[in-house]
Amino acid sequence: MKTLHRYLPLMIVALLATIAIVHGPVAQPPGYHDFADQDAAYGIPHFADVISNLGFALVAFWGWMRLAPANRHPDIRSSWAGYRLFLIGLFLTALGSSWYHLAPDNASLVWDRLPIAVACGGLLAGVRGDVRHEESRRLAAWLALAAVLSVAWWYFTELEGVGDLRPYLLLQGLPILLIPLWQWIYRMPAADRLMFGAALALYVLAKFAELNDHEIAAALGGLTGHTLKHLLATGAAALIVTRLVRRVREPHPAPQDEYPAIGQAA
Repeated sequence: MKTLHRYLPLMIVALLATIAIVHGPVAQPPGYHDFADQDAAYGIPHFADVISNLGFALVAFWGWMRLAPANRHPDIRSSWAGYRLFLIGLFLTALGSSWYHLAPDNASLVWDRLPIAVACGGLLAGVRGDVRHEESRRLAAWLALAAVLSVAWWYFTELEGVGDLRPYLLLQGLPILLIPLWQWIYRMPAADRLMFGAALALYVLAKFAELNDHEIAAALGGLTGHTLKHLLATGAAALIVTRLVRRVREPHPAPQDEYPAIGQAA
């Protein structure tokens, strides 16, 4: 029988959605496109912010080459559709974010935010497929649609002068809360919890760096906060992919019964 622990993720989603509705629209900060990196090199404007996206493509390519041939492995078979979407979103982030940083404005920002939202949705679907040993294809499809709608909602409300980031921010925030909770409830192996936890911590640091772009640039000189954000987020993605690659190389773990969910009899 399901216990209260098993309902915690749904309760958190409902709570956050309620808070977002009560709070009202969340606008994009004024001067959002005014990044600290204003240097050009090799004919590329905002060079560091543009070129630092290369890491996303490299991690995505490496992950695809290692995981796609092993997609029927018992440790990623049910979650592959979600992780596949995550890798696709990661690769498209490299392209979209590079395009945006060449000439930052709201129109090009769509192509930065859209793949980020897709990657977040894919990661959620992949981890949920992992912990529940359920096929993640349907959830990945729904979350991909949610990603598109979240960015479309922001862009079209922005055109109306009342830009609203709530759906996009919710989709970005949910992995930080739900992934460690799912992994705790369903007693995932310690190696998974450690690597995913470290990845999420790096991503939180990346968001901090993004919010302190100019301050970090003033403190570090040649390295701006937004460039640092790209590097930290790349590191976070690399940790996740590293763990998945190690999984398909390791012997298949004991059956799920040996890792019962919290509140479920062993």
